[in-house]
Amino acid sequence: MTLLTSTERLRAFIASESAGGIVLIVAAAVALAIANSALLPAYEAFLATPVVFSAGSLVAIDKPLLLWINDGLMALFFFLIGLEVKREIVTGQLRSWKQASLPVYAAIGGMVVPALVFVGLNLGSPENLRGWAIPAATDIAFALGLLALLGSRVPVALKALLLAIAIIDDIGAIAIIALFYTENMNLGALALGLMPAAGLLLLNRAGVARSIPYFLLAAFLWICVLKSGVHATLAGVATAMFVPIAVGDERPLERLEHALHPWVAFLILPIFAFANAGVSFAGAGIDALLAPLSLGIAAGLVVGKQLGIFGACWLAVKSGLATLPAGVGLRHVYGLSCLAGIGFTMSLFIGNLAFVDPGQIAAVKFGVLGGSLVSALAGILVLGFAVRRADGTVTI
Repeated sequence: MTLLTSTERLRAFIASESAGGIVLIVAAAVALAIANSALLPAYEAFLATPVVFSAGSLVAIDKPLLLWINDGLMALFFFLIGLEVKREIVTGQLRSWKQASLPVYAAIGGMVVPALVFVGLNLGSPENLRGWAIPAATDIAFALGLLALLGSRVPVALKALLLAIAIIDDIGAIAIIALFYTENMNLGALALGLMPAAGLLLLNRAGVARSIPYFLLAAFLWICVLKSGVHATLAGVATAMFVPIAVGDERPLERLEHALHPWVAFLILPIFAFANAGVSFAGAGIDALLAPLSLGIAAGLVVGKQLGIFGACWLAVKSGLATLPAGVGLRHVYGLSCLAGIGFTMSLFIGNLAFVDPGQIAAVKFGVLGGSLVSALAGILVLGFAVRRADGTVTI
């Protein structure tokens, strides 16, 4: 088996995420077009199609197609996130404080400030406060997809910094989902989930490198977590923690990550975008965007992310707590902080956990789409200027 260097893995990851981000944009655009056409009833009926899984009298899961996408397919997305997080902490950019300090400060600022902006704009609407975490998320696929439009003019170190911030952001999002969006917990089902978890631990300790045993136990764990009331996607994260980095000359985690990336980037995330981005603008005026819930999300993504990420980086660098990567200046970081306001996938995901009222979910989509669009345009504009010299030539 040919092993890739850390730099080669990083470049391959960025290339995959960048291309996947473009497909994600297309899927979201198609969903928006359908939702604002005569096909809207068919679109809604398709997503409401009941899908039933049953294994005798032991397991019966009856959910509409939309929830199978959000709870089932997205578990693979979270499994991939878990693999990336483990790799980065053990062997990647987050393995030492010197490397991780700047993205850690940036990610914390990029989660805390958007949440504060949202809460500040919704203090008069307590029914909306459950959505405080929605603007705290960053969509790495979308952001890297837009960075790809600038090509080699953007320093690879900047892309690596964005990737590290997004991974830490994902760790925060996973913790938020586990702590704040779990209700009506079934302790019996959760206790039953200890069995497949113990099996995964034994596989890890025994140095099992084959993927199939892990996936079989992961499927059992997913069912237990789903029935427990904890969000089922967290089973994917838990499973990833048991996949070994290395077994002899084999690299099970790297192999799985490499195999799953195309499926997640080019199939699972576009399907999620298609299923969740469809929002009808019929009868919606400027008041829809200025409503506290929509405005809080949009402002959190646009203003909160810029203030949080750039402010944290500026303070960390000026105080000597961290240093900028080679070839990256503060103008690059400001452009990155704008792009980090693209919340899309994770923001929509958390929005679906936070609210059940159709009106609130529609407002979430307005806020996420509006804030992400403004952030994307601002990021491309700022970085477009940041990567050029005063004489018009390009610097990298």
